[in-house]
Amino acid sequence: MDTYTTTFGNSAADALPAERAAFIRKTYAHLAGAVLLFVLLESYLVISGAGLKMAVTMLGGRFSWFIVLAAFMGVSWLANWWANSQTSRPLQYMGLLLYVVAETILFLPLIFLAQVKTGDASLIGKAGVVTLGLFAGLTAVVFLSRKDFSFLGPILAIAGFAALGLIGASLLFGFSLGNLFAFAMVVFAGGAILYDTSNVLHRYRTDQHVAASLSLFASVALLFWYILRIFMSSRD
Repeated sequence: MDTYTTTFGNSAADALPAERAAFIRKTYAHLAGAVLLFVLLESYLVISGAGLKMAVTMLGGRFSWFIVLAAFMGVSWLANWWANSQTSRPLQYMGLLLYVVAETILFLPLIFLAQVKTGDASLIGKAGVVTLGLFAGLTAVVFLSRKDFSFLGPILAIAGFAALGLIGASLLFGFSLGNLFAFAMVVFAGGAILYDTSNVLHRYRTDQHVAASLSLFASVALLFWYILRIFMSSRD
């Protein structure tokens, strides 16, 4: 039996400097890999035409999208559970891969709407650049200040449930949440990035780089989603 199945890493905050640095490098390398895989998969589905068929099916009706979101939440829970496995490294990677694939599929309708609605092929790239810029800035805030943002956890949990409630109500009753909600969700995603980055420094064990990268990827994807929505609405 390998040592990973019988021992656990130290908290990154309590680890030796070399161990902490290695953990941080692995976490952000896995995050970069997840983002690259997302881009490659999304590009393939769009260029091949398979993504358009999937997007049309997902947008087939109000309740179709409701089912898609419900399925995504279930898959997300499973992916996070796998990524946080304490006994199997392959299962952790399966969780990260599953989550990236799920996000790729979820983004398909938004990507096609952005292309068709605005006619600006560069809009998605611009939203991506803004997303990465905000992510880099928020990451720098945590790493330079070394502040523990764990206090954001309960706030984000309550805000997240409220956001899910509003999204569910909008799907059931057919009203638009508008730009105000999109800006609020950008703030929420920014808070999630602060929280997740703080956990990388203070909460995660040094053997949890896969789980840490998944959490960061989820927050980055959420930020990108609503920044792209705002960019799209600015072209209306």
